[in-house]
Amino acid sequence: MVKSVRVVCAHDCPDMCSLIAHVDNGKVVRVQGDPDHPYTAGFACGKVNRDADLVNSPERIATPLRRSGPKGSGQFTRITWDEALDEIATRWKAIIAESGPEAILGYAYSAHQGLMNRGLVGGLFHALGTSRLQAGTVCDTCCETAWDVTVGPVGGADPESVVHSDLVVSWGADLAATNVHFWALAEAQKKQRGMPIVVIDPRRTRSAKAADLYLPIRIGTDAALALGVMHILVRDGLANRDYIAQHTLGFDKVERDVLPRFTPERTAEITGLSVADIEKFAAMYGNAKAALIRLGEGMTRLVNGGQALRTVVLLPGVTGHYAVKGGGSLLLTAASCDLNYAAVRKPSGPATARMVNHLRLGEELLNMKDPPLRALYVSANNPAVTCPEVHKVQKGLSREDLFTVVHDPFMTDTARYADIVLPAASYLETDDLYRAYGAYWMQWGQKAAEPAGEARSNFHVAQALAQRMGVKDRIFTLTPREAAEELFKGATGPAAKADPAKLFAGEPHHIAHDWQGQPFKTPSGKLEFYSEQLAKQGLSPIPDWQPDPTEVADAKKWPLRLLTAPGYFQAHTAFSGVGFLRKREGQPFCILHPEDAAKRGLKDGDQVRVFNERGEVGLMLKVVDEVQPGVLLVPGQRPTSEAVSGTINMLCSDRYTDMGEGATYQSTFLDVGPWKAQAAA
Repeated sequence: MVKSVRVVCAHDCPDMCSLIAHVDNGKVVRVQGDPDHPYTAGFACGKVNRDADLVNSPERIATPLRRSGPKGSGQFTRITWDEALDEIATRWKAIIAESGPEAILGYAYSAHQGLMNRGLVGGLFHALGTSRLQAGTVCDTCCETAWDVTVGPVGGADPESVVHSDLVVSWGADLAATNVHFWALAEAQKKQRGMPIVVIDPRRTRSAKAADLYLPIRIGTDAALALGVMHILVRDGLANRDYIAQHTLGFDKVERDVLPRFTPERTAEITGLSVADIEKFAAMYGNAKAALIRLGEGMTRLVNGGQALRTVVLLPGVTGHYAVKGGGSLLLTAASCDLNYAAVRKPSGPATARMVNHLRLGEELLNMKDPPLRALYVSANNPAVTCPEVHKVQKGLSREDLFTVVHDPFMTDTARYADIVLPAASYLETDDLYRAYGAYWMQWGQKAAEPAGEARSNFHVAQALAQRMGVKDRIFTLTPREAAEELFKGATGPAAKADPAKLFAGEPHHIAHDWQGQPFKTPSGKLEFYSEQLAKQGLSPIPDWQPDPTEVADAKKWPLRLLTAPGYFQAHTAFSGVGFLRKREGQPFCILHPEDAAKRGLKDGDQVRVFNERGEVGLMLKVVDEVQPGVLLVPGQRPTSEAVSGTINMLCSDRYTDMGEGATYQSTFLDVGPWKAQAAA
């Protein structure tokens, strides 16, 4: 008999869908969107629809493994769980005795979004006093820092308020690929009420093709466009002076010192857009009563990414849209879910410890001293693909004196370098509590099936290792539900008001605050056009756009600029265990404008060499005008084994963004030519 279990999608996605898992004789046979959830609305994305294939994949690791060949060879022999855990604990204790706990690094990130399965792994290493991962720098620390110094550590607009919007601006976000439920709501409003949608993106995405106005902006010029729009709003009397006076700080400085430089003509020159389109967008935005900007994180993954996002975030402050339901902007929502996360993430341990930046893992594995990193534990991430300077990561992971443990459902690029590989349970095989980071929902997800083979959850393994390492905190003795209950002790806001009986029965909880305008939690309590926090860091306290000298120099050496974006069926390697999705996405590829392909004598379907001073990778070429001339698009992060050769992050530097010490993938310049074998033919 088939039973239905209400579960929650744990993939790294802002929607956090409520799902129904159909289970036949203990096996998940189908996953679908929850029809009774207001936001999920009965459908899941094309990737998650195949999660029954993911959980049942024949490619999953079945048992613990010990390395039996050279690092990176993927040669392993089976061992028992007790053998694996005992060996890990013995090695860690010896390293701590010789070099101290900071010689160990725990590296857990976002492939499992459950607050228990993600949080308790970090809690174990916090309690042990090891080096700590400055997580998220490959993803969101830049945009979060920019948002926090401008708006404050608080969530943005509720995506479901789009029913009150009269304009949606998708700025640097491919909503059809990465925020499909917000996109569905926006498209419904467009169809029902004629609400226009504007898409601003260097790539002509699926979202862009459906937009009323598409602006193919030049990479790295978002701040200039936002300032150009502000210039027009002021010029045309569309600035809301009352709102500016009451709720913002420092606009007078911006109006006096910055905006005069961003005329429509100069803005067009910088952004690559036409003056007519800039004027049209500014008029649409300025005349709207409730314009909602959905911000993408991609615009911040370059050298001046923080300034870019911060400037766009200020736009609704000029028009006063932050005061209107259905207006304002949305980056993330998680900051408004005020739970006692420290109960799981920081149960004990020193207040401070040495930090290791997520994106500089390779650098630190090779060069960190006093003590050097001697042990690495990786779960829910694949740094040998996702980090910049992948060559450094591979070299660091190849160290014979580095004891590496990887806990993952699949034999990832990173796992191939491990000394011990542990089979991980998927979200469909775990109990956990979830809160969305792009919507205002919280839900308990039940385990739909027992873990495949000998797989165990992150939560379970963290507890087992804590016991062997002598960590006595109570959290390491609790069930997932009991541990989740600890999050509500001292919690505040709507999340704290959840009825435990309903919550742990799997009922979704809407945790949006009553709308009284966008709250600001900056030091001034206002939207800060002028940020004293930035001034103290030596950064421009007011928004501006200036070319970066290193980017300018690199652009003179290399004719193409890299654009990376999620793939539609292989957003990242968490989905690479599904053969159907790999086939839909195709072999790892890059996209080049026909003009650039013709210059190089390249054609659609060629194997090509993508290269710069850091190295080369081999990809398949698609020739299409999805991007502007001068741009090379590489969708998705893919395992090296699937490509002609390598993975794109080999070519990206580990330079930091202007704020938040984030990754600068889009500040990569390179060129393309025939693949060596093809060139020789």
